[in-house]
Amino acid sequence: MNIAALNLRQAIMYKMQGSSANDVQETITDAIASGQEKTLPGLGVLFEVLWQNSDQATRQSMVQTIADHLPKQAQSPV
Repeated sequence: MNIAALNLRQAIMYKMQGSSANDVQETITDAIASGQEKTLPGLGVLFEVLWQNSDQATRQSMVQTIADHLPKQAQSPV
């Protein structure tokens, strides 16, 4: 992992420290609603926290939910 990624992860964790469940929900909702790609790393860090603190059954459920809702065939972004 490079230093920039580590610093970004640490910055996001620092910003989110002490957040209530409501704060986290608002952060996620706002990030998704904004549609800005700059919010994706923050959502990734929050997903990492969720993943690391989930049991195998919960992880499998998350993976299945994601797989079920990905487009079957998407247009190439290029």
